[in-house]
Amino acid sequence: MMIVGLTGGIGSGKSTVAKMFVELGAPVYDSDKEAKKLMATSTDVKTAIIKLLGDGAYNDDGLNRSFIAEKVFKDSGLLEKLNGIVHPAVRKHFLDWAQYQKAPYVIQETALIFENQAQDKYDCTILVTAPVDTRIQRVVLRDGTDEQAVKDRINNQLEDGQKKDLADFCIENLNLDKTKEKVKELHFKLLALSPKF
Repeated sequence: MMIVGLTGGIGSGKSTVAKMFVELGAPVYDSDKEAKKLMATSTDVKTAIIKLLGDGAYNDDGLNRSFIAEKVFKDSGLLEKLNGIVHPAVRKHFLDWAQYQKAPYVIQETALIFENQAQDKYDCTILVTAPVDTRIQRVVLRDGTDEQAVKDRINNQLEDGQKKDLADFCIENLNLDKTKEKVKELHFKLLALSPKF
């Protein structure tokens, strides 16, 4: 089975592209969603997070997102340590999940493949791109956040130009019909490549 990494900067529309692959029958693992689940339910992950950030990391409702965000986004060393707890747990969960899928290829949708130098963990990678202005507009509309907050997050990720050099395939996500066509084309390419893995 071929393992495909699907990535893209904030607001690029990688979740939209992931849904298009699902519609074509490809199993897609949403790393962001599963990371949140693991942070809430895995005893090992919870224990490690509390040890790193303190008891305030969890409250009666479960994961205390605002407390965690406040701590880690001001301290890149702390964020790295948190990722060092969560990313390996997600990777293991993904590989376990992949074993049960009955498909020629599976996709892991994840934000920071190239930033984390994790491209070697995949048989091939797909990068979703869109112009920076478009991405900012999308996130402001989607999350009701301000432009500067989105720009700050974009600045923490590699530029698309650098990522394009590293990715095997690239989908520019500006026009939904064109994106859908490109996804379909790529789906058949991946089906043709998958017997090699």
